[in-house]
Amino acid sequence: MTPVPDMPAEADESAAEPAGPPPAAKSRRFPLFTRDTARPEGGGRAAPGDAPAPARQWPLLAVMGGVAIGLLVVALDAFRAGTVLVGLSLLAGALLRWALPEVGMLAVRSRFTDMLTYGVLGSAIVLLSLMAQPDPWLEIPFLEDVVHFTVR
Repeated sequence: MTPVPDMPAEADESAAEPAGPPPAAKSRRFPLFTRDTARPEGGGRAAPGDAPAPARQWPLLAVMGGVAIGLLVVALDAFRAGTVLVGLSLLAGALLRWALPEVGMLAVRSRFTDMLTYGVLGSAIVLLSLMAQPDPWLEIPFLEDVVHFTVR
């Protein structure tokens, strides 16, 4: 190795300064194109990082497992029981999202939005499956009048 000769102090300072215009002030406007997204509240791992991947995502796997079992029951020709199970699985997802601080990939949006989405969809599926024809398990008397009024 050859020794480097001493440089004057002015040369060091000029070498450290970037060539070109000074950086522009950062805009306060939202960017036109989003480059990254924030992780949803509660979107962390539901189990420690050293746990295997399925254990870290157990809330999502529980909801998806319930939906899969419900669809299997529907495929085995028990429509009403299977769709009730699908709806109850979504309601369980809303309950998990409310009760647990970290739910892994079950967290998609904010806690409120996730709970509202899972709750409304789960309730709608359960109610519609209970009212499905023939021989509904749940009869709401005024619904027939509403349908006759709107359809005529």
